[in-house]
Amino acid sequence: MKIGVLAIQGDYEAHKARLEQLGAKVTLVRKPEQLDAIDGIVIPGGESSTFLNFLAERGFLEKLRDFVSTKPTFGTCAGAILLAKHVENPPQQSLDAMDIRIRRNAYGRQIDSSIREAQSKLGQKPLEMVFIRAPKIVGTGKGVEVLATADGDPVLVRQGKIMAATFHPELSADTRVHQEFVKMVKNGHRRK
Repeated sequence: MKIGVLAIQGDYEAHKARLEQLGAKVTLVRKPEQLDAIDGIVIPGGESSTFLNFLAERGFLEKLRDFVSTKPTFGTCAGAILLAKHVENPPQQSLDAMDIRIRRNAYGRQIDSSIREAQSKLGQKPLEMVFIRAPKIVGTGKGVEVLATADGDPVLVRQGKIMAATFHPELSADTRVHQEFVKMVKNGHRRK
């Protein structure tokens, strides 16, 4: 089982380290053809419009769109924005993969970043969540499972083989979010 981490911007090294800590083989993905050799992908934080420009310029966008429609994918922060069907503040293109409506920079600027704890479906203990210029999920479609909320808003969601977080689990000591994704990849990998 190989998991890719889209290594364009954001703290992809922290995702790689966390996944390796959990026993996964990790590839830093910088070229579209690398998608052929992995079983799942993490799309980290960063700036979503910069991601889109990079992906479009390198002919990467369609191949990534095809990948996320069939294989386990986990997007954090900007990655969650890329996966959403509906993006606002301002509207922008996306991979159109998950039935969520998301508002960019909904919690304000960098100085409004915070660390919170909330209950989740990933165990009894509260989940530590690091928010940095976070987007807000303002609507979820029928098939979307909410795995965690903060202040009444969904912050960790799953739909089929896709999971998205508006926070940065790679910056927390809590490994449960990445463990859940590794489990999704293993289950997806076995079905081949």
